[in-house]
Amino acid sequence: MNGSTPTAGGIHSEREALVLVSAAHASREEAALRRVLGEAAATTGPELVEEVLLQAYLFLGFPATIWALGIWRSLAPGRLRTEHPDHDGRSLEAGEAATDLAATWEQAGEAVCARVYAGNYEKLRRNVQALHPELDRWMILEGYGKVLSRPTIDLPTRELCIVASLAVTGWEPQLHSHLRGALNAGAEPAEVEAALEAGLRYAPTEDWRQRARTLWQQVLRRHVC
Repeated sequence: MNGSTPTAGGIHSEREALVLVSAAHASREEAALRRVLGEAAATTGPELVEEVLLQAYLFLGFPATIWALGIWRSLAPGRLRTEHPDHDGRSLEAGEAATDLAATWEQAGEAVCARVYAGNYEKLRRNVQALHPELDRWMILEGYGKVLSRPTIDLPTRELCIVASLAVTGWEPQLHSHLRGALNAGAEPAEVEAALEAGLRYAPTEDWRQRARTLWQQVLRRHVC
């Protein structure tokens, strides 16, 4: 995707459209989601909009994703994306064995997760394995592999969208991880802050807004140092 035009808020125009979709999606405010989906349809490719709605099931769940895609389909009924490329750009209908595909997703997931978590990657794996080994496997295979390593959207944009969603929902440890993850993936600090603020527009309390902004300042200081 091409994000060559920065906006006044510090985030590239195409990325901004997708970040705003992610924030409104997490808010569960239908009027807001309809508005930003309409704006995104006019400024970015439909396959990108659908991709950020799809990835949201990892953070918002299937019910929220089904709801949002239903709204999107009512606004853009003829824009259904029917291609399902794997990570090498081939069609999944080409007959690749399920075991080979799972191995591809696992390998890609390990690489993406390591990029997002950088020096904390091994610690993350140990902590999640301690919670449950299957959760660790699903995180890599399903989350970072099958979903977040899809080629449609670059990783910095995906991480910015995740930041926006988590800013709305208020999962503080996960927001902390993905604020750092967005920087590790290559997003600019101004972009990360803009994504955070996009989500905080829908934050339920002022207390959470202040905590989230303080968290970002802590992450930013460590990043600069």
